[in-house]
Amino acid sequence: MTTLDATAPPLAPTDPRRLIVVVGLAVLLAELVFLGGAFFQGFFIADKSGHGIANDFVNVWAAGRLVLDGHAAQVYDWSIHRQVQEAAVGHAFEGAYRWHYPPPFLFAAALAALLPFIPAGLAWLSVTGALYAAAIRGIVGDRVGWLFALGFPGALWNVTAGQNGFLTTALIGGALGLMERQPVLAGCCLGLLTYKPQFGVLFPLVLVATGRWRVVFSAALTAIALAALSWLAFGSAPWLVMMQSLSTANQLVLTDGGMGWGKLQSAFGLVRELGGGETLAWLVQGGLAVAIAAALVWLWRSDAPYELKAAALAVGTVLVTPYVFAYDLVVLAVPVAFLLRIGLAHGFKRLEAYALAAAGALLLIYIVATTQVGLAASLIVALLVAWRALDTARERIRA
Repeated sequence: MTTLDATAPPLAPTDPRRLIVVVGLAVLLAELVFLGGAFFQGFFIADKSGHGIANDFVNVWAAGRLVLDGHAAQVYDWSIHRQVQEAAVGHAFEGAYRWHYPPPFLFAAALAALLPFIPAGLAWLSVTGALYAAAIRGIVGDRVGWLFALGFPGALWNVTAGQNGFLTTALIGGALGLMERQPVLAGCCLGLLTYKPQFGVLFPLVLVATGRWRVVFSAALTAIALAALSWLAFGSAPWLVMMQSLSTANQLVLTDGGMGWGKLQSAFGLVRELGGGETLAWLVQGGLAVAIAAALVWLWRSDAPYELKAAALAVGTVLVTPYVFAYDLVVLAVPVAFLLRIGLAHGFKRLEAYALAAAGALLLIYIVATTQVGLAASLIVALLVAWRALDTARERIRA
């Protein structure tokens, strides 16, 4: 694949990279205008009085503050955690930002809490955003990958929420981008991904089915080392309290719908949003997960190009979990990046660009349509990957 550099000639009008640059830059500028307007109106980073905005990052910072003060186990105590959150932003606020992450993630929280709340939030987004952009650029294999990553529509919701979608995407993208060349480093990425385990459930299945044991052992050792370090640093209390809090979290989100069914960008959330019961929602989500798992095992054991296998696994991680929100959908940048890599090397299919544009538009309109538009975008990307995989299989049969 041709890679852009400082001495490369200007992109030809028909070069698909030119379209990626134009679209990526346009979306990025639109997002910056949106964020700038939100900032000046007191809805982003800080309010009009200069106090920090309470968003999802406040629970990370507050957890880190409790760790630095020597009270790691109290991060799972909602009343205490809430007090630290309100102290961070300087006022009481509506909404609940609870801590459900495993103890190893407290290392990242403590690091963030070394700074005051607002600078910490900006540093959090900057560092994790840089890791995310580097992972996506590496997958695309071309300098246009930078603009694609920065202009990807799903990134906007991660920024406004102050969430960890950039970190999750960097780890998934890093694992898949490195797996062929650096399996040990890929496994390290997967070991770090255990901070958000719902996005890692498909990886062991695929790795074992294809005998990628170096990745498996590296991931397992990394996860075990992190758990051991957190036990040494914080003791056993956080682990015990976390295990007790999991049932409460599941009850709140998946049984009671405390976050709002329209916010869950999953098949489970869609069934509940449409009025279906919890049992039906689990049956639909479970059936989808089984079908995706079976398809992935077949694909990864086939002789399909690695890029297609990686794209399928990345979009599958989003579809199999019931617990996925708009800010998590920045992960879709990974399968789309692999599709762009294939298209830049071998040409794009008819209607492929329109389908990707539709998926991006669905991600953007979440601001006015708080429903499962993200699930629809995920399904579009999955169908594009399946289309490529089936076409490749047919071409190999004819050959």
